[in-house]
Amino acid sequence: MTDKHKNISKFLSLVLRHKPEEINLQLDSNGWADTDQLIGKLKARGFDIDFNLLEEMVLNNDKQRFAFNSDCSAIRANQGHSVNIDLALKPVAAPEILYHGTVDKFIDAIKAGGLQKMSRQHVHLSQEKDTAIKVAARRGKPVILIIDSGKMAEDGYLFYVSENGVWLTDKVPVNYIAF
Repeated sequence: MTDKHKNISKFLSLVLRHKPEEINLQLDSNGWADTDQLIGKLKARGFDIDFNLLEEMVLNNDKQRFAFNSDCSAIRANQGHSVNIDLALKPVAAPEILYHGTVDKFIDAIKAGGLQKMSRQHVHLSQEKDTAIKVAARRGKPVILIIDSGKMAEDGYLFYVSENGVWLTDKVPVNYIAF
């Protein structure tokens, strides 16, 4: 990914997940933004972008952070929002085990209160240990937590899967976490 692509991708994450007001962008209740409006507002902000580049970024993003609707007239982030939107995800059966990647400095807080969604709408989990390692490595030396998602589901906790394969839940109490 070029620096240009990385800068645009980071800014897209900011406006589609956290601060649409940064460019006066309107998201609908499900987090969708008009594609043409987004491109125009990005250009006005100084980004050299057109539909073809945006489409390339959506299709080739290694984490598949963004998605178009069926006719590409709207775009949204797949998960990770701190703005209040409804991704319209349906609960799914959880696998027996999921993983969460973190770093040492958060372990004491997690041991005290479990995994919390904090400013986001969900706690993010992965089905593959390698994915959890990559996520955590962005912040330092990875610490991988093993989540007993099968037991959580049995106890009534709901799980969802975003369009890009990230497992989501509202919280993970400490008694379901192996450190």
